Amino acid sequence: MKTLFLTLAMLSAFIVAFGQNYTSAQKRGEGQSEDYSPSKVYYGGGLNLTFGSITEVGISPLVGYKATPQFSVGSQLTYQYFRYDRAGYDYSATNYGGSLFSRYRFVPQLYGHVEFSMMNYEFQSVYTGSNRDWVPFLFVGGGFSQPISKNTWINAQLLFDVIQDENSPFEDWEPFYTIGIGVGF
Repeated sequence: MKTLFLTLAMLSAFIVAFGQNYTSAQKRGEGQSEDYSPSKVYYGGGLNLTFGSITEVGISPLVGYKATPQFSVGSQLTYQYFRYDRAGYDYSATNYGGSLFSRYRFVPQLYGHVEFSMMNYEFQSVYTGSNRDWVPFLFVGGGFSQPISKNTWINAQLLFDVIQDENSPFEDWEPFYTIGIGVGF
């Protein structure tokens, strides 16, 4: 029930953000908001590579839209391959999921970030074997964005999961550090 409530809350925020632009266009008698522009769309993502006794390969492409110069919304898909081979124990899994996020820029380089994510994890147990389960996350935090060219920038952010689902593979209140590259066309 908590997951359903959080999903509806995030979707409502997205609808309100996009609906404001459309409603203001309707009041002016226009069919489409003049605020929409392909130049407000940006792309980016993340790539995880770890090799050794722990191997992780992951990719997380994202697409976002700048609703205003300060506020943006977007979505991200994630795929991860994980393998642990240590002390005679060999475990591997594939995980996948998606998320919806919003960002508010306080100044051009600093932003607040809220993201609702659902990940499908493969769990293995000596007693029950292998099973899959959807795990919800609600990440809250902020980040720093530094332009490196006219349409390219680097993001670094620190997020915390406030849901703390019992099936989460992470420790309680373990911070999530991410670094990514964004490209706007």
